[in-house]
Amino acid sequence: MAETYASDGHALQRLLDELGRLPGIGPKSAQRIAYYLLESDKAEAERLAHAILEVKQEVHFCPICFNYATAETCDICADPTRDRSEICVVAEPRDVDAIERTGSYHGLYHVLGGVISPMDKIGPDQLHVRELMRRLGDKEVQEVILATSPNVEGETTASYLSRTIKPLGITVSRLASGLPVGGDLEYADEVTLGHAIEARRTL
Repeated sequence: MAETYASDGHALQRLLDELGRLPGIGPKSAQRIAYYLLESDKAEAERLAHAILEVKQEVHFCPICFNYATAETCDICADPTRDRSEICVVAEPRDVDAIERTGSYHGLYHVLGGVISPMDKIGPDQLHVRELMRRLGDKEVQEVILATSPNVEGETTASYLSRTIKPLGITVSRLASGLPVGGDLEYADEVTLGHAIEARRTL
């Protein structure tokens, strides 16, 4: 089947090139997706193309928290039942989805749009830190939960935000990080195990 399409030239190669730009999609995965689209009917390909265009046209950043939104603000900021005394700070919109799936948090969010990374020349000024500080000035927020990933960049970002927010008299907390539920102690790496010990709680 691959030989049949090989003669199709530039259109197929352009599709392979564009698919290959997607994160997590290598050459073989791009080829499988491209051939699937070629073998599917035209209506299916048009639905996919329409969905991609629609999401680009209709989805934007919430002007309050910088999560994805389709209305003026995102659903979470617009929800009057959310606890407005708490703001959970995350790096990317996908982190909001991850926390929401737990069903354990009912406050608001603030999406930084990345993390501090000197190697990539990303500092606080390139993130939505200024907007966060503006939100904290209304005296309604009592706690900020720092939920950046427990890696070097995430820890650097959390440390910076903690130092910046604490003078405001607002409680700053950090997500506990450690052993996964169901994991074996012997397979834990030193950093994870160290975090687990530091985040221990009294029983």
